[in-house]
Formats: sequence, structure tokens, C-alpha cells
Amino acid sequence: MKLFVFFLILFVFGNQTFAQQKKSPKLIVGIVVDQMCYEYLYRYYDKFGDDGFKKIMKKGTNCRNTNYNYLPTFTGPGHASIYTGTTPNNNGIVANDWLDRNTGLEMNCVGDSSVNSVGTTSDEGQCSPINLKANTITDNLKLTYPNAKVISMSIKNRGAILPGGHLSDGSYWYDYATGKFITSSFFKSQLPNWVNSFNNEKQPEKYMQGEWNTLYPIETYTESGVDDSPYEHLLPGKLKPTFPYDLKNMSNTEGVTAAGLFPYTPFANTMLADFAIKSIDAEGLGLDDQTDMLCISFSTPDIIGHAFGPYSIEIEDTYLRLDKEIALLLQNLEKKVGKKDFVMFITADHAVVPVPQNLMDKGLPGGYVFLEEYMDNLSEKLISKYGEDLIFGEENLNIYLKQDLIKSLGLKPEAVNTFIANEIKTWNGVKKVFTSEQLLVSGVDDEWTDMVRKGFHPAESGDVIFILEPGFLPKSADSETARKGTSHGSAYGYDTHVPLLWYGRGILKQEIFRPINITDITMTLTHMLYLQKPNATTGQPILELLKK
Repeated sequence: MKLFVFFLILFVFGNQTFAQQKKSPKLIVGIVVDQMCYEYLYRYYDKFGDDGFKKIMKKGTNCRNTNYNYLPTFTGPGHASIYTGTTPNNNGIVANDWLDRNTGLEMNCVGDSSVNSVGTTSDEGQCSPINLKANTITDNLKLTYPNAKVISMSIKNRGAILPGGHLSDGSYWYDYATGKFITSSFFKSQLPNWVNSFNNEKQPEKYMQGEWNTLYPIETYTESGVDDSPYEHLLPGKLKPTFPYDLKNMSNTEGVTAAGLFPYTPFANTMLADFAIKSIDAEGLGLDDQTDMLCISFSTPDIIGHAFGPYSIEIEDTYLRLDKEIALLLQNLEKKVGKKDFVMFITADHAVVPVPQNLMDKGLPGGYVFLEEYMDNLSEKLISKYGEDLIFGEENLNIYLKQDLIKSLGLKPEAVNTFIANEIKTWNGVKKVFTSEQLLVSGVDDEWTDMVRKGFHPAESGDVIFILEPGFLPKSADSETARKGTSHGSAYGYDTHVPLLWYGRGILKQEIFRPINITDITMTLTHMLYLQKPNATTGQPILELLKK
């Protein structure tokens, strides 16, 4: 009898201990900062306040060697890969846009003409996760626990839709026509009252009545270049890319609206943070023992970064202000959900290349590949050899071919692809060229081939794909404006190395220097939430985060 009682006590105590260990956070907050370089955490560190990025870096886990393990490094693939835990060859989001082989038209990664806009009469709401071919961690949370809530939001449609997945309780994005948050009929038949209430505040309209000046005296922005830089684009209504920006006056420029210009200001981040805080209360996120997820994607750093580049005062000011938004979010989460009841991670969908013209002027490797002239020449060579221009189109350094025409001419696709590849190899600024046949055959690869293969999907990618040398960007044609601003999309460190910070329940104070792939985030969350891993996940859990 005594032995029975002993085992009974052991059983009960063991179950209680397991139950305590199994308890998951009440809320996961996933933050993606569009176009955030890893180095920004350190370049701007001394100017950050104590309650935003700096607090997370000091008290949470900093994965300092986190990288994208595929290309192209764009917004759509980045968000999809973070939340599916796998690369574009599996999740199907190979770029922001690609060519539809049937129509010849550009296909947006979340474009869906079969659904209707909700909250606007514009077509900005005709979007859904229709092209996402894998489950997200948010999908698996909803599959397992239908009462769990998933709310996702961004300025960009893809930044809201892909993290929220197929089963989101609400995915909201910005309508450039009206300045309101909207959704599509894929998710809801009408906007919730709290979203309508927020839209009625008309925040974009209010912010665009003022100006954008530096948060601190401009002479203290020593981490950036000069204000009047020759490498920066002009915003409408400005003669120079310099502070202050008179937003009211700029909004009155012909062809410009306040709603359309608003995302080019850091105040769009402020509004999105306010919207996120509103959602916590309105949706009751993190208020019971069932884990909810809140997915936030700050798009404006990318919009500003493209225009001004990573060494601009504009981008520095944007991040100093974003630091305050992160602090406000943390403050509200700790107050409303509880310090020990939520986990937050912060990462980026990609980083960015320094403005190539700036690199060139400093004697560093870099340059431009002006595709229009090269593509015209390639078409002429195809006509000379085969009697026809076999090119369907080019998108994101992917060349799509007219497969029906190739078949009707009795040509071998492999031979045509090889001919084109050999021609592209002669172009200045091209590093490597790949045919679809090469990418469909597995084998021992070098680093570049492996990254291209992981970003290749036969239904959406081109027939011939090429990548550029470090520091190079593709442009249509040469011009003064073509050499201003910057972009991303490569397999190089300036595009692939991104921050990854963790903070909250059970997160240890530590720095991790070993290599971590962006696809490891979802596998880590899978174990943190005791879920089945999403169907196509290929990442590995970050074990250091799962220690008790």
C-alpha cells in the first residue's frame, strides 16, 4: 500500500511539473522590420533610448549571426520564409512579383482578383495568401487551437497577409488611396468596429499637416552622411533631399495625395504601432491561457531606405523613431499581457546594398547592370540564331522563355537555355548564370547555387536566372535618377545578414554567435508552443532559446 501511495504521489507531482514546463506564452508578438540591416542595432545604439531595442539587447537573446539562406532577398519571400520556416522553393513565394506564363502579365505574390476589397472601393484589397503553398506557424496554431487568435498588420499588403497565413482572424494593410487600414473578403466580409474606429481618427491626414524634422539636432547625426547627398532621391515637392520636410506643402504637389505620401514618413511606423496596441485591447490578445499571435511588419523603413539609402540621415531618424515605437509596444505588452506572459521576436525580411554610385565614387566594388540594352541585344542574337525572339520577359534577373514557340520550332529547351546562359555570362557585372535544368537537379553545390536553388520554384521562376557581382544593382537604363537610391535582392551579406532579437517569457539574457537561418524562427516557435511543425518547414530550432 505504501508503495502504491509513493508511486501515486510521484505520478501526480510529475504531471504537475510537466504541466508547468509545458505552459506556453499567452501571446507571441512577431515583428518584421522591412529592410533592417544588422548593423543598425550597433550604429545607432548610443542614440537609442533605454526601453526599446537597447532593452531587448540587454535583457533578451541576440542572435548575432542570423542570415537568409536563399535568394532573392525581397519582402514577399522574406515574410513567407520567416513564418513558414522554409525557403521559396517550398513555400512558393519566389519574389514580390513574377511573370505569369499563361498571360504574360506581372503576378503579385499576394494578388488575387477572385476576392473583393473590404474597407475601400479601390482594388488595394484584392489580395490573399492564394500563392502561399505552405502552412505558416500561425496556420498551425489555428489548426491545433481554433480559439487562438491571429492578428496581422502592415503598411504593405504582403507584410500583413503572408505572416497571418491562410487562417488569420484579421489581416490588415494600408490603402494608399484612402489612408485607411483595409482587408479582403478572403478574411472578412466587413471591417471590425475597432478598425473602423481607428480609421476614423484619420491619422495620416493629421500627420501630413505638419513636418518631418529630425528627432534630435541634425548636427548630432554623426552616424550618417551629409544631409544634402547626391545619392538620394527627391520626394515630391522637394528641390533637395534635406530636412525639414514640409509635409503639408508636399501633399499639395500636383499628382500627390497626403495618403499616398504618408508611408514615405516615419509617422507611418507610429500609426502602425498605435494600430497594434489598439488590436491588443480590441481583440483581447493574450488574456487567456490559449496562446495568440500578433504579427507586425513595419514597411516604412524599406520605403525610406529605397529612396535615401542606408547611410542617410533620413534612415537614421526613422530608426531612432522606430526605437520609441518598440518601447511603446513593450510598455503596453508588459502592462496589459504581463511581463512573464508574452514573447517578442524582432527580425527583418532583408537588408540592403549601399548605393552603388556611392561605392563607386569611393573606389569600392560596385556598379549597375543596365538591362534594357543587354536584353535587346540578346533578342537580336536569338532571332539571328533561331529566326524568332524566344524571350517572354524578364523579372528579378529571371528570364522567361516562350515555351510553346520553342516547342513548335522543334527546339530543345535545354539547348536554348544554355545558349542564353552563355550570352549572359559575357555581360559586365554578372557573377553566375543558372538554367532551370541545373536548378532542378540536386547535387553538390557551391554556396551561390545552393541559395539560388532554394529560391527557385519551377512554376513561378524563370528559365534562366543570373546573379550580379557584389555591390551591383540591376537597372533598366542609365540616367541620373537611376544612380540614386538603392535596393536589395542578392545573396550577399549586405542583403542577407539581419537582426534577430528575442524577449519575454523564458528568454535568457545571452548572445548567440553561431550561424542561424531565418527559417529557424518558425521551428523555434513550434517547440515553444508545443505544436506540430508546419508542413514544409525545413529550419532547425534555436536550442539556446528553449533552455529552462
